[in-house]
Amino acid sequence: MTVEVIGMTKEEILEIIVRHARDVIYSLDRDELRPTDSLEQLGANSVERMEIVLMTLESLSLNIPRVETFGPKNIGELAQLLYEKKRAHA
Repeated sequence: MTVEVIGMTKEEILEIIVRHARDVIYSLDRDELRPTDSLEQLGANSVERMEIVLMTLESLSLNIPRVETFGPKNIGELAQLLYEKKRAHA
């Protein structure tokens, strides 16, 4: 069962992160990304990682301090964090 927050599930947020990662990381050739994958492991440098986060925040219409996005270790944790932030700002 998925829980929706403002019409969006954690899985949908994860899909947005993955889409932006594919847009930014040109060398990304894996068909499927897992929630346990980190952007760094996928080949994103620090500028690319921030670009992916900023693009995702914009897609979610979520305005939070960027420093709040530094804790997650993988894209699944980032999706969880953004899901919680989106819910808190509802």
